[in-house]
Amino acid sequence: MDRRKFLSKAGLVTGGLLSAPYILPSGRLFAKTASRKVNHVVLCMFAGGLRHLESVQKMDGNLMPNMLRGTEAISSDLLGSMSALPTPISTPLEQKGVFFKEFRFAKGPTGHFNAHSTMMCGAYSEADVDIRRRNSTPTIFEYYNKHNSPKTTQLKSWWVSNSLGPYPNLNFSTHPDYGPLYGGNYIQPQTMLNEAIYEAIGKPKSFTDTEKSKINRLRAFCDNNFAGEYKGVPSGITNTPSDAIMIEQFLAKLYLEAIEGKLDNAWGIPSYMNYDMYNVYFAERIMEQFLPELLVVNMSSIDICHQNYSGYCNYLRFADYAVAHLWKTIQSTPGMANNTLLLIAPEHGRNLYTNTVVDENGRFGIDHSNDEMSRRIFCMALGPEGVIKQNLRFDEERGESIDLVPTIAHALGFYDDIPKGMLQGRVLEEIFV
Repeated sequence: MDRRKFLSKAGLVTGGLLSAPYILPSGRLFAKTASRKVNHVVLCMFAGGLRHLESVQKMDGNLMPNMLRGTEAISSDLLGSMSALPTPISTPLEQKGVFFKEFRFAKGPTGHFNAHSTMMCGAYSEADVDIRRRNSTPTIFEYYNKHNSPKTTQLKSWWVSNSLGPYPNLNFSTHPDYGPLYGGNYIQPQTMLNEAIYEAIGKPKSFTDTEKSKINRLRAFCDNNFAGEYKGVPSGITNTPSDAIMIEQFLAKLYLEAIEGKLDNAWGIPSYMNYDMYNVYFAERIMEQFLPELLVVNMSSIDICHQNYSGYCNYLRFADYAVAHLWKTIQSTPGMANNTLLLIAPEHGRNLYTNTVVDENGRFGIDHSNDEMSRRIFCMALGPEGVIKQNLRFDEERGESIDLVPTIAHALGFYDDIPKGMLQGRVLEEIFV
């Protein structure tokens, strides 16, 4: 099949849909690797800045009933802002593994990109990360794709995020021993669904000459950026023909489903689906198609808390539902069921004190600006019995953001192959049987 003709027919020239998947070259050597705990790890960065008071402390009631035990009633003034959502699971996720009530994002500015970088690189930055540049510290994708054994293609590692501009930079770093050859596949569901594409859900759409021009310029930029060299190192876009076609067909199918309206409320819930839900939905489709060994997905819709506290609480419930749906999909996907570690943690918290912006219910917004409350997060580690301890809760302060990368590397069996001194955190040994 001619690649250019295929893309043209499928509509994949749409800006941002295909974000240059990286396929490893053949012939990579691997060090001797320890035995795995599981064959799949999913890391979920939960919801875009979540204050401890609204989550595990349930100040306004249990806004996370799919994740946390308890029937605490939601505050009466918020009820009118709450969307109707079903319960996709019968038992709160807290009972499916280990719950760290007092996790920490201990150092560095409490900004979204900085905190994402910490969770995906296993290293703190004491200053704001420059969002215009790639990090010098390798990401979990690079560690996995360089050190994992046996060798796999990049079809087994995926990064699904919202459309915040710098997030694609987190699939690989500028580190001379790692870099673009070891990055993960990247997709932004919101790019497919927003603006013209999102408006086209439910009805076909033809593109104007202006739109086509913008799309072609963006596609040319992507082709030039990823087909050349990156600081003297091949970019990794040298896809094998079979893998390239698989990815193209997968993305083309999703794109066509979107413009045909098949993704409109894809979960069939009584409410609409927000972008956090669609991020998880796309992650689930990736799981079903490719059985990834490493999958990272983020959510960020609750960041409206800066100016809309009531909406923040409602979107927190959306995120809670999405994670429960993700867990249910993992357990119903042959090959991943009972063989997957799901790690869930907010990238950072929010301030103790509110700002001065008032929403329709008279509630004040909340920022995240480096106070102690903005460093308090939680973490859940869920997985199969016999591998992950079940129904265990730590209420005392234990664990940090930088511990997630070492824990993933340990679970997939390549932790000992990462050069000493690269990772700042520790393996969360207490989650494993």
